[in-house]
Amino acid sequence: MVETAKTIAFFGVGQMGAPMIARLAAAGHRVRAWNRTPDKARAVAGENVQAVEDPRAAVDGADIAISILSDGGAVLSLVRDNDLAGTMREGGAFIDMSSTRPEEARELAEILAAGGVGFCDAPVSGGPPGAEAGTLAIMAGCDEALFERIAPVLSAMGRPTRLGPVGTGQLAKLANQLIVGAAIGAVAEAVLLVREGGGDVDAFRDALTGGYADSKVLQMHGGRMAAGDFAPRGRAALHRKDFRNILDEAETLGLALPMGDMLFARFARLCDELGGADLDHCALFLELLDTNKKP
Repeated sequence: MVETAKTIAFFGVGQMGAPMIARLAAAGHRVRAWNRTPDKARAVAGENVQAVEDPRAAVDGADIAISILSDGGAVLSLVRDNDLAGTMREGGAFIDMSSTRPEEARELAEILAAGGVGFCDAPVSGGPPGAEAGTLAIMAGCDEALFERIAPVLSAMGRPTRLGPVGTGQLAKLANQLIVGAAIGAVAEAVLLVREGGGDVDAFRDALTGGYADSKVLQMHGGRMAAGDFAPRGRAALHRKDFRNILDEAETLGLALPMGDMLFARFARLCDELGGADLDHCALFLELLDTNKKP
């Protein structure tokens, strides 16, 4: 249990939000859960968790607000349309744990600052398993004083690290998604190569355990590719969105990212041409299979 329990407004009760709320509640915090679909918020109601249908009621008197929504536009709409900057108490903190663009994080910070509310962009990596275990990698962008104040709350959900000022958390998440996407692409090709050459894919993954090529992507996603399990944990459409944001940020910085260009094209093809938008991002394997279809 935490020494000082906080009242937390939590926006977004999806595959990530639900277990994150559970971790906060288990740590002793009082959570007000809101979701665009109210039934999802009601489903997590229980000890230390109250379902609310009005975002303004969620933040009224709360110490901290946390959002984990589909994209930056959704977070901006939530804050603007409900005047959360004017509704939250002065001195409160708003933490956005969604995956957005750095410029959207800076815009949110500016809006909230007008109401005396601190802001931190703190996207996460680790997926639903990490959210359930409370082991998420949390990439925070904010000033040092705010980070010290919110770190105990973030620690209930994972391992927070401050990257720098507002926007740098989202920049780190974009870099994270570039690495994960590249790893998924490489693992897909490796799995296909071994399988088509007559090798045992499970034995291949076991053989690489502990070596330089070993990774969570190899063990988890490689296993799903081999089994044909593409049920969504991290949706391909969201990874496509992340790659669009990666390339936009690279253009702003005057950078060329050849691998990012290639991976965006492949995720876009998976989602738009092959109907895989709602499959797991490891379904990039299906795009590879389609590319290798025999005439």
